[in-house]
Amino acid sequence: MEFLKELLNEFELASDSIWMTQVFFIVFTTLIISFIQKRVFSKLHKKLTITKNPWDDLLVNAAGNPLRYLIWLLGILFAAEIVKHQSQAIIFEVIDPLRDIGVVAILIYFLLQLIRGAEDILIEKQFEDEEQDFDQHTVHAIGKLVRISVFITGGLILLQTLGYSISGILAFGGVGGIAIGFAAKDLLANFFGGLMIYLDRPFKVGDWIRSNDKAIEGTVENIGWRLTRIRTFDKRPLYVPNSVFNNISVENPSRMTNRRIKETMGIRYDDINKMSSIIDQVKSMLQNHPDIDSDQTLIVNFNSFASSSVDFFIYTFTKTTDWIQFHEIKQDVLLKIVGIVEANGAEFAFPTSTLHLQTMPYEERQTNG
Repeated sequence: MEFLKELLNEFELASDSIWMTQVFFIVFTTLIISFIQKRVFSKLHKKLTITKNPWDDLLVNAAGNPLRYLIWLLGILFAAEIVKHQSQAIIFEVIDPLRDIGVVAILIYFLLQLIRGAEDILIEKQFEDEEQDFDQHTVHAIGKLVRISVFITGGLILLQTLGYSISGILAFGGVGGIAIGFAAKDLLANFFGGLMIYLDRPFKVGDWIRSNDKAIEGTVENIGWRLTRIRTFDKRPLYVPNSVFNNISVENPSRMTNRRIKETMGIRYDDINKMSSIIDQVKSMLQNHPDIDSDQTLIVNFNSFASSSVDFFIYTFTKTTDWIQFHEIKQDVLLKIVGIVEANGAEFAFPTSTLHLQTMPYEERQTNG
């Protein structure tokens, strides 16, 4: 400031116009610095977009606007300091608090931009690679937690900066947290249950899940912080508290790699001599079937002597996990087995009873008659 005054005195300006010239000079300098910063970041962004690493792009994009706002904040408040020394108005006493609040607010804005950009990058990676350890809903959930942490931390910093002691607030928060914990333990259990679902990912939105411990089966529609909404197969909504999933086993058929065909079929005892040929042909048919995964377990064997049939069973897996397509493949396999049995001149058995009547000799009948 003294340097500016000496510089302006050399031009023999009036004392009343010196402070206005200083304000103009600071605002003009702020404008130039802001313009240079914008040009530098623009060129830097163009160079970074060529690279494959998205994180450097994120840092530049997130820091661009906050840095420009910081330059203007400091410039305007610096100019206001000059006006304050000239006018001595009470209103200018808010300059220091405004500076502190503005810097913290800009820092919070920068962190929020960073979090949002990180979410977009992680979601984009999840779409490119479905085997990632996170999904869209998990990313959004963690992003919300981080945002809440940023807001709380920023608020505490603001209070401390403005001269308020946060130790009392933290102490009150600790005591209040214990009281709230006892009063709302079920709510907190559901909250942490939802958090574990997002972190452990036993299922996600769109998965078909079921539990033998509870009457739960259907498609997951929404995972909230308290409830998970499941649409049952008769289209009724089922609302399950998240804490329930901490105490039950959950099966996720949506993540199966194959679907199994397991069937037992019986032919007549009269056709037992054709069993070996039928088994060989059925096994060959399954091994060559385009929709059967031959890399998985494939069994076709004579199984048992039943009361009305001799049974063989098939045990194999389809390549698809789609429910409708699976039944189409299973139907095709069963019809081909029917054709093989008929082609060998055999018949499928059905429950029958045979009554043997013993005829008595004529002399014995005469004697008993």
